[in-house]
Amino acid sequence: MIAVVDYGRGNLGSVEKAFGRVGIPAVVTQQPRAVDEADAVVLPGDGAFHDAMANLERLGLLPALRRALDGSRPFLGICLGYQLLFSTSEEFGEGRGLDVIPGVVRRFPSGRKVPHMGWNRVRHDGDLRLFEGIPAGAYFYFVHSYYPVVTRAASSVQAEGGQGQAHGAPGRPILRAAWCEYGTEFAAAIECGQIYATQFHPEKSQRWGLRLLENFAAVVKGGAR
Repeated sequence: MIAVVDYGRGNLGSVEKAFGRVGIPAVVTQQPRAVDEADAVVLPGDGAFHDAMANLERLGLLPALRRALDGSRPFLGICLGYQLLFSTSEEFGEGRGLDVIPGVVRRFPSGRKVPHMGWNRVRHDGDLRLFEGIPAGAYFYFVHSYYPVVTRAASSVQAEGGQGQAHGAPGRPILRAAWCEYGTEFAAAIECGQIYATQFHPEKSQRWGLRLLENFAAVVKGGAR
């Protein structure tokens, strides 16, 4: 069973139904106990970073979320749920996130229409579990005005301000990314151990979005590699 965390942000029913389409049960919940008992946890969402963190705290979900992010179970962040994994966001003044991935969430630079909305290509090097069977350059659906700053490296990536995430530092899984271009290059998806996250909405991304959710379901059923 996958727990889809409900903190009042986004159309969670579409995420629940998408997992049903790929053959794995999911339940939308606001109950910390259900999050603790799930085989995997999904944190979706749309909206403002600070409001989301405040809602998670108000609902008493933060401790259960932190336990879900301890590396023992698969975890998938989607859109705002991806951004919340980082240390801080500059949206409406700096605020703290879950701080699982060191780094900052920034607004897109001027010169392009914001929000970044619609279909865009996502490139990857074939080393991400979520993208197995998905061609580099496949299109996914985005809706966002902010993005986490993640920088390229030769064989892995490191969040801005991170300490030892890249290059396989002892005790820390390598952080890998898939990339998109919208005025600037940004990480459209990341994987770090059992933590997976996408800036785009796989549940709205038709064929390749469903394939990505199938890949996550395979991780849940068989264990991450």
